[in-house]
Amino acid sequence: MVGVRPSYNPPVMSFLRFLMLLSLVAWIGGLIFFAFVLAPTAFQILPNTHLAGNLVGRTLGKLHWIAIVSGIVFLASSLLYSRLTEGTAHAFAIRNVLICLMLGLTLLSQFWMIPRMDTLRASISDFATVPLDSPARVQFDALHAWSTRVEGAALLLGLVAVYLTASGFSRR
Repeated sequence: MVGVRPSYNPPVMSFLRFLMLLSLVAWIGGLIFFAFVLAPTAFQILPNTHLAGNLVGRTLGKLHWIAIVSGIVFLASSLLYSRLTEGTAHAFAIRNVLICLMLGLTLLSQFWMIPRMDTLRASISDFATVPLDSPARVQFDALHAWSTRVEGAALLLGLVAVYLTASGFSRR
């Protein structure tokens, strides 16, 4: 906006940068922990795949809510930070676009994929006893494959967002 002078308040700016980085750390750290620690461990130590799937599914739902809150906090902090430092919010800055894409993927998984997977899981007592060509099993496996891709894409986008955010701060 013409005539708007950016205001520089170091404690406020530091706090906004903190919120942006904290939200990314919580979200990306959660994705990494989930994918590389929780899910594999659940399937290794629990007595059957049904219990492991229930644990992983419920945990993923909670991780998605952390992601949704983190995304909102990041976007609000990023927009305010840009507004205060540059005089305009820069809604379409690459870091904000990446976060919106990540939120879209998270919402797709939380409200479309997981409910369908839960319904299929509830209809099958134990996947170990169901033939691989069973229609419910085929549908579940396809949704699981897409769910894994969606979470992986969110993680990759998040890593890029972390890099862009951190490098943007170093130039100030």
